[in-house]
Amino acid sequence: MIIALAGRRVDAPGAETVRFPPENVALVEQRIAAWFKQHDVHTLVCSAACGVDLLGLMTAGRLGVRRRIVLPFPREQFRALSVVDRGEEWGTHFDAILDAVEAQGEVIVLGYAPENETAYVETNHVILELATATGAELDQPVRVLVVWDGVSRGDEDVTEAFLDEAYERGLAVEELSTF
Repeated sequence: MIIALAGRRVDAPGAETVRFPPENVALVEQRIAAWFKQHDVHTLVCSAACGVDLLGLMTAGRLGVRRRIVLPFPREQFRALSVVDRGEEWGTHFDAILDAVEAQGEVIVLGYAPENETAYVETNHVILELATATGAELDQPVRVLVVWDGVSRGDEDVTEAFLDEAYERGLAVEELSTF
């Protein structure tokens, strides 16, 4: 099975609205691992932000699952804006994963400018397209896994936009909770 994954980033310290509390990281990682095993995941396609993306990539690495990563802009900019702003320990995971996946030629950098307001939504589109194309190439089913709190942040909610796009494309979608 080919999986397109998206979900919440881990909450910043003192976050006003709790969506993915840091104390739930191990629980969410266990849920992702159990889901991957249950669904016999062959390939994971996602981005690499702190939280759900990196937990999925770490789990896939441990299980020997092929990993394909899509970044909206160059690695160092993405690392600064979407990874280490929640703690340097996420940067350590990011660096190890990116080094391994880049060595396999499985990282796509889209080249958007970080200030481009549509960069993350466009990345979602590419993730879904790549997962669908990989499924067709390998004659494998494609599913979308969204790991989040289930509550929209409004018009700017990139996780919800990913979920909506997956449904619009007619893909099979499953959700896991960050709580």
